[in-house]
Amino acid sequence: MPRIPWLADHEPDTFPPVERALRDPDGLLAAGGDLSPERLLAAYARGIFPWFSAGEPILWWSPDPRMVFDTGAVHVPRRLRRWLRGCGWTIGADTAFAEVMQACAAPRDGQGGTWIVPAMHAAYARLHAHGHAHSIEVRDGDALVGGLYGVAVGRMFFGESMFSRSSGGSKVALLALARVLHGWGWPLLDAQVRSAHLATLGARTMPREKFVAVVRELATLPGRPGAWTASFPRLTGADLVTG
Repeated sequence: MPRIPWLADHEPDTFPPVERALRDPDGLLAAGGDLSPERLLAAYARGIFPWFSAGEPILWWSPDPRMVFDTGAVHVPRRLRRWLRGCGWTIGADTAFAEVMQACAAPRDGQGGTWIVPAMHAAYARLHAHGHAHSIEVRDGDALVGGLYGVAVGRMFFGESMFSRSSGGSKVALLALARVLHGWGWPLLDAQVRSAHLATLGARTMPREKFVAVVRELATLPGRPGAWTASFPRLTGADLVTG
C-alpha cells in the first residue's frame, strides 16, 4: 500500500485536498474511515469516491482527469438509434434499488470479482434510504433488463455502476438518466474514470481541478432528495430518440 493519509472514524467531514492524490495509482487519496452517509456525502461533494476490493481497507479516490457526460449531449450511436425507435422497454427510478446493486455486482466475463462488496451494498442502501442514492431500472415487461445506480448531491449526479441483462440495457438506462437530468437542469453526470466504451456515448474527460470546482458549485444547489419513483418521468426506449 502506498503511503497515504489514514482517515479517522470520528471525523466524517475530513479529507485531504484532492491535489494530494497519487498519480500512480491514479487518484488514490486516502484510506480508512467509514462508509456512513455523512462521510459519503462529504466525499462526493469534494469529487471523491470510495473504491476497494474484498480484503482491502476502504480506499478513497479522486482521479485526474475525470470522465463526465454533459447531460444534454449524450451521443446515441446510429445503430442504437434505429433500434430504439421500436423499443417498448420502460424506464423508471428507485423501484428496485437493491436488485440493481446486486445485478451490478454480479460476475462479468473477464472479471475475477467485484468491488461492490457487502459493506458497499449496506452503505449505499443506507444512502438510498436517506434519499441520496438512486437507481434507474429498464424493464421489458416485468423483467429487469438493465439499470444503473449512483449518488445525487445538490444538482450533481455521480454514476457508480451499471449492468445489462439484455443487449443495450445499460445504455438505455444511461440515456434515460441523462435526458431526465438535463430536463431538471442538472448539467453534468460523473462517470469517474476514463473508458473507451463511455467515450462512444459522448463522455469526455475534464481536468480534476475544473471538475471539483463545478461539483462544489452544483452540490450547493437545491436538488431532489427523497425517492425519485414519482418524479422521474415514465419513459420508453422509443422516447429517447423522439421529442
